[in-house]
Amino acid sequence: MNTAILMKQEMQDVLEKNILPFWMNKMVDNENGGFYGRIDGSGKLHTDAEKGAILNARILWTFSAAYRVLRKEAYKDMATRAKRYIIDHFIDKEYGGVYWSLDYKGNPLDTKKQFYAIGFAIYGLSEYARATSDHEALDYALQLFECIEEHAFDHQNNGYIEACTREWEQIADMRLSELDANYPKSQNTHLHIIEPYTNLYRCLKEFHSAESCNYVPSIGAVLPINVSVPQETIFKVEKALRNLIDIFTDYILNPETHHLDLFFEMDWTRGAGHLESYGHDIECSWLMHEAALVLGDNEVLRKVEPIVQMVAQASEKGLNSDGSMIHEANLDTGHIDDDLHWWVQAETVVGFYNVYQYFGDEQALQKATHCWQYIKDNLIDYEQGEWFWSRHPDGSLNTVDDKAGFWKCPYHNGRMCLELIERTE
Repeated sequence: MNTAILMKQEMQDVLEKNILPFWMNKMVDNENGGFYGRIDGSGKLHTDAEKGAILNARILWTFSAAYRVLRKEAYKDMATRAKRYIIDHFIDKEYGGVYWSLDYKGNPLDTKKQFYAIGFAIYGLSEYARATSDHEALDYALQLFECIEEHAFDHQNNGYIEACTREWEQIADMRLSELDANYPKSQNTHLHIIEPYTNLYRCLKEFHSAESCNYVPSIGAVLPINVSVPQETIFKVEKALRNLIDIFTDYILNPETHHLDLFFEMDWTRGAGHLESYGHDIECSWLMHEAALVLGDNEVLRKVEPIVQMVAQASEKGLNSDGSMIHEANLDTGHIDDDLHWWVQAETVVGFYNVYQYFGDEQALQKATHCWQYIKDNLIDYEQGEWFWSRHPDGSLNTVDDKAGFWKCPYHNGRMCLELIERTE
């Protein structure tokens, strides 16, 4: 059997029998609404854990995309639950944007506005709109787009800042987590703004095409009903997406190493030392390519596609002989984080498959399949469902970090499966 076809079949099996059922059966909070905030690395459910915007937005995206591609009503029900909870509880009705976290009962807990989280809310809501033609989800996605453009965009130096207070004032600690350096701009936040902007632009184009009666449904697409998309809205999102592509190619890409630098001052001076994040490199390679493909401008593609291949090749520095990819390295101190994280492996598969798919690189396909084999052998929890957070370099299992939680979501591994399903004929 063709290697790609086999991978597609295996991934659909893992998606529908391992990943999605875990979230449907173990994470739905029927008492307080939405979803529980945490299952720890030992499999214990913490019913009183805080509920993070990232987790909920990623659940929304995953089940919306699963419904769009696979058309199963159970997935739509989960997506609708996530959409409703985000709109009713995470959206700040007074100041706009989304809260960073809620308590387990759904009350605002950490009210700061992290633009990374707002980006993920756009990603989930726009995917729900794509899957169901829901105008409420699209309206909220566009409102959140306006929040980012109004409050995060740096008109003087270009790019987007990390965070604000609830009221959109300056905030001292801009970090996403304790693992990050405190700088006003980061590759990670820009990556997860270009990702939702790409999806929002694609959604708007699909809706506009349907209204123009010139619509040919793609796999799993739904004809929008009574959704009016002003042309100027599409132009505004397109302009922002074009600019984000340029930010990656002209500011974030290190032209000497072809890795992506991680932290920046307002004027784009690199901060926090010489860091390389191999998981983000390979993830960015295909997300940047996706942005250019959705934009549909051949001139932009001619600029981006050589960079896509160079960044993917640079990420190979993190590959191990067993097909796995390490996390990151600090070249100044020599410290290497060589844990084998679930999300890094998932993005490795998609990134190298993308290079194979668009550039005919058979070695890239081998890298994707090799990493997929590592995932099957080491990260999938065949007994309890979902994937483990990571394996340590000695092969031992990481049971300290969560099975499901603030950062452990069905998005990286679920998206990997859905990408291969959609990409493979």
